[in-house]
Amino acid sequence: GTVDWPSFSGFRRYHAECHVCHGPDGEGSTYAPALKVSAVDMDYYDFVDVVVNGRARVGAADNSVMPAFGDNANVMCYLDDIYVNLRARGVEAIPRGRPPKKEAKSDVIREDENACMG
Repeated sequence: GTVDWPSFSGFRRYHAECHVCHGPDGEGSTYAPALKVSAVDMDYYDFVDVVVNGRARVGAADNSVMPAFGDNANVMCYLDDIYVNLRARGVEAIPRGRPPKKEAKSDVIREDENACMG
């Protein structure tokens, strides 16, 4: 029941920025796809590219726009954490919902976070 800090952080950041479109816990919605599936099926670098640069799919069968988050520090400083959390959800290594227990944030993670967020 205890998750590592990046998985917990990814849960928090996902729910701060991504769940509005992609649904709770990466489950997807009628508006946007399930990111827990994308994190498993998509290459990590492709995932990063879509988050940083956005994506538009417009056609007869598909009409969706993913905005670019490359300038959003609340996403970019935690992008690896978001990916870790979504991938863990996708392979069912962690259940839905807020993890009940988490490891403590290490000094290294705290320093990296402070450096990125400014």
